[in-house]
Amino acid sequence: MSPLGSDREKEENDVEKCNFSSNDVDERALLRKIDLRLIPYLSLLYLLSFLDRTNIGNAKIEGLVTDLKMTDQQYLWTLTIFFFPYAFFEVPSNILLKKLRPSIWIPSIMLAWGICTTLIGIVSNFQSLLTARFFLGAAEAGLYPGVVYYLSCWYRKREYGVRAAIFLSAATLSGAFGGLLAAAIAKMDGVGGRPGWSWIFILEGLATVLAATISFWLVPDFPDTAKFLTPEERAFTVSRLQADAQLSAGHFEAFTFNRLLNALKDWKTPVLMLISMGTAGSLYAFALNLPSIIKQLGYTSTRAQLLSVPPYLIACVCTISVGYAADRIGKRGIFNVIFLSIAILGFIMNVIPSSGPSIRYAGMFFAAAGLYPCLANYTAWAANNIEGSYKRGIVMAMVISWGNLQGAVSSNVYRAKDAPHYHIGHSVVLASLSISLFASIIFSLALGSENRKRERGGRKYRIKTGTEEERIELGDLHPDFRYTT
Repeated sequence: MSPLGSDREKEENDVEKCNFSSNDVDERALLRKIDLRLIPYLSLLYLLSFLDRTNIGNAKIEGLVTDLKMTDQQYLWTLTIFFFPYAFFEVPSNILLKKLRPSIWIPSIMLAWGICTTLIGIVSNFQSLLTARFFLGAAEAGLYPGVVYYLSCWYRKREYGVRAAIFLSAATLSGAFGGLLAAAIAKMDGVGGRPGWSWIFILEGLATVLAATISFWLVPDFPDTAKFLTPEERAFTVSRLQADAQLSAGHFEAFTFNRLLNALKDWKTPVLMLISMGTAGSLYAFALNLPSIIKQLGYTSTRAQLLSVPPYLIACVCTISVGYAADRIGKRGIFNVIFLSIAILGFIMNVIPSSGPSIRYAGMFFAAAGLYPCLANYTAWAANNIEGSYKRGIVMAMVISWGNLQGAVSSNVYRAKDAPHYHIGHSVVLASLSISLFASIIFSLALGSENRKRERGGRKYRIKTGTEEERIELGDLHPDFRYTT
């Protein structure tokens, strides 16, 4: 047995042997302790991640395409190439996150993508930019699906949504912060003989490398082995998760092919993938092209960077508010329906032929306010309805990777020749959002129907032995499990 294996076994035994009552641990204080250790720092990591993948949009309006002598189609390819490795490596990455330790895996992939981002700042042609973006996608693949799965291993269902929303709202802050930062860094044009857009990648990449180095000491492992908790706190954290139907919490679960097969066969997986497809694809179209869209309204590069900030600030407030409200009422489908409809309205305001610059810019506020809350909401929706440690990690990675793969489509539909109205781009996004809206309605209704069947005893036939091991293996298929609609 490896030293790592023996350490984990010892810590798991500590949890099992720890005798306590609920009075021994202050639950609210414990939750605050976990929040302070996980949420701010993980949100910072996602902010850096989203900043490093979307800053190419800011660099474009600072002269990237002109300096590298690229055509519009070549620029679109540099956006597209990112998403293929990004989608492909998400499922393997979540499996590795579970098999290895978060404290090792998350900082390692961060270090890799920080180096890739920095190197983009010294590329000299289309081919080298394309190569760097490919490896950036491969390196970043593990963070988003890894962390949202990782958080689901720490929090109960009605605690998870707002935490996931705060984490994912870092994407909105990176959009706002990215525009301000790009506008400031671009002033370094000519420093060291490099253009301003080059410094955007170099400085933001080095910031990620620094954060990655610190992360080796700051990212904790799973609740049953987390060093920053006492044995009593670890035991209580595991017990409260088990009481919330996360029966796999605190139990060692080996990876088998059957666990992968169960994730693939689950009817919820393809429906969640449809929801993710329209939402994530549309969000990438928005994030990658917002500076260019605003610039085509008649503003200078610096003004376009600055005007991209307000929609993201509105999106941040909406994202956290929806996460909190959905946790409070214990429902998520209704929020997906409402906010997807708001996003659809925003893009409709941009395709109306008679709409002027003010109307189109206002539409971007509606688009941002609708898209970003849905990203966090459907992620929490997936986490709430998949039980089994490996199964949840695999399904969430599949759902997220399929959504991210749509970025390959959305990054190609906003063509320079379609400016300033971008009718094709906005129309493709509207079609994608309509698919997500329809899938959200179907998913919510189907989950409610399944809950009613279980309440009538319609799934009791699945119980063969009635043992704890059977409950853990059945996961969300167990008759006592209730879905979040």
